[in-house]
Parts: sequence; structure tokens; C-alpha cells
Amino acid sequence: MLRLTNAERTGEGCSALAWDSRLAAAAAEHSADMARHDYFSHTSLDGRSFSTRISAAGYSWSRVAENIASGHPTPAAVVASWMTSEGHRANILDCRLTELGVGVARSPATGERPYWTQDFGTPG
Repeated sequence: MLRLTNAERTGEGCSALAWDSRLAAAAAEHSADMARHDYFSHTSLDGRSFSTRISAAGYSWSRVAENIASGHPTPAAVVASWMTSEGHRANILDCRLTELGVGVARSPATGERPYWTQDFGTPG
């Protein structure tokens, strides 16, 4: 997912994103929560926003963004879908964002449908 996202960014003149384990932890937690409880939202069931979840993972930021998706079978399918969506594409191509973490989770409760989360950040 990082490689695919960076290919889209560098093709449009943005720098490649660096991997960040704290962003990945926040993304993995959100994907797992959506899969476990069968919902799809940037807001967790406990009311937390993506920026709150990212901060709780220990990431100090000046800018953050999030992309989510459900049902796409592969990273390539997810990135292709995000690139056809104005808001998701804008996050991927926001040259002010410098780091990325990704999470994916499946659950028997949702028929093993994958839930994907990309959390982007710029340290602050």
C-alpha cells in the first residue's frame, strides 16, 4: 500500500511518504474496530475522530488525514478506488503530508470483508 500510494504521489510531483509505526497502529486499530463491530465511519463507535485516535497512538502532528475503504480485495484495488474519489485522491496527493500508516482487518462477523484505513500525518 505504501509503494502504491507513493507511486501515485510521485507521479503528481509530491514527495514519497515515509512509514510511521504510530500511524500504522492507529490505522490498524480503526480497521479492526470497524471489522469487529461491522460499521464504516471515520468516527469510532466511542465517538473518537481519526485525529484523536492518531494522537492517542503517540503521534504528535501538525496535519493529519484519513482514508477508509471496505470490501476491496487487494491494496491495488483500494488505491485505484481511492484515486477515483475526489476526497480520497486529495488526501493521497496532499504534498503537505509526509508520513503514512496503514491497517487492514477482517472479521467473521462481516464475512471476512476487508476494512482498510490509511492514516496520513505531518509531524508537528
